[in-house]
Amino acid sequence: MRAALQAPAVSTVVADPASVQAAIASRFCCREFLGTPVARATIERILRLASWAPSGSNIQPWKVYVVQGASRDALSRKVCEANDALAADPALASQYREEYQYYPDPWVSPYLERRRACGLGLYGVLNIAKGDRLRMHAQMQCNYEFFGAPVGIFFTNESLMAEGALVDTAMFVQNVMIAARAEGLHTCIQAAWNPFASIVLPHLGAQKERLVCALALGYADEQAPVNTFRPDRVDPAAYTSWLDLAPSARACRTLVSDTYDGHAETSLSFSLIERQRRRDSF
Repeated sequence: MRAALQAPAVSTVVADPASVQAAIASRFCCREFLGTPVARATIERILRLASWAPSGSNIQPWKVYVVQGASRDALSRKVCEANDALAADPALASQYREEYQYYPDPWVSPYLERRRACGLGLYGVLNIAKGDRLRMHAQMQCNYEFFGAPVGIFFTNESLMAEGALVDTAMFVQNVMIAARAEGLHTCIQAAWNPFASIVLPHLGAQKERLVCALALGYADEQAPVNTFRPDRVDPAAYTSWLDLAPSARACRTLVSDTYDGHAETSLSFSLIERQRRRDSF
């Protein structure tokens, strides 16, 4: 059994905030990679850093599978063949299912409009006309080739895990994507593999697990037109509600009981604790 990672002794002050901001802001879904290999040591550094993601009760429910070389190519071939067959005969869709529902059904506003804008923007950069099913399918197949990236990463949970593990794993995956930027690498988060979990999981030896998502990892092809596509973001004012700005003593009460001068009392959080102690002297 491997020894657990010990928390690094670091300051709570970020020495270079701009580098953190740049890593976050420069992340995008890269859809064309160079074939340049990525060293295993680099991937290990990324995963090690990402492991400091939060999780409920620190259960760390994620499992990670890195595919490269022959394993990567074989899996790509299997899923591309399955997707070709599905395109030729949509009735085969009953053989493939996501292990959790990713999108709403039916779509509603404003999410429908955002999805359409993203699709139109991407196909616009690729010069794929609306209704050109042949080219749309070819572009979809690129997902299953990791957009040319030499590294594919799959994230899973044990099947017994509840929905909270999806949240935990998503935070871990985000850390992977940001840590990759620190190594000069780019990524593309992929849910397109999810319907083919019945092919992916046996290939990984993970039949008793739930496929959460996949990730393409590599060096971006900076000359590829598709990598100029950057969908916009909603202004935080559109989704943020500001409630009471001043902290309330009532809101800060806890159910934790401690002992003060031999008497039990209800403790308060942070600066309110002394105020309460003076008021409730025994």
